[in-house]
Amino acid sequence: MSKEYRHIVRIMGKDIDGTKYILNGLTNIKGIGKSLANAIIRTGGIRPDTRAGYLTESDVEKLEKVIGELGGSGVPAYILNRQKDLDSGRDMHLVGPDLELKIKTDIDFMRELKTWKGVRHSFGLKVRGQRTKSTGRKGKAVGVKKKTLIAAARAK
Repeated sequence: MSKEYRHIVRIMGKDIDGTKYILNGLTNIKGIGKSLANAIIRTGGIRPDTRAGYLTESDVEKLEKVIGELGGSGVPAYILNRQKDLDSGRDMHLVGPDLELKIKTDIDFMRELKTWKGVRHSFGLKVRGQRTKSTGRKGKAVGVKKKTLIAAARAK
């Protein structure tokens, strides 16, 4: 472990607070949760009780390398967020802006196919079977306003 302390450590394009344990610091990266962070640390050979500020440059490079090739490493496939990808057919894991872009392209693909989920996304409704009778009313006309509009339309 290095004696040099850094207040901010940059891993995968994300600033991580140097006072946090590396296990909790990795969860700040979009696409990495607690269990995946634990698997990354074990694969990288870094102790989980290490503070992020005490990581050396070689440790940071090792972590980035492990995160970059998660699909081919010894990490089980059920932890990865892109299992059997539609384009490549491989198990892979995306983080950061790559994950956001892939999610957006997946939603656009569902809209283009006009699947049920795609239609729900395009109307701004709930997608995963949640109730909509009493929730999800943000931005929509409800109650008296709607009744007055219907009454005005009937009068015309």
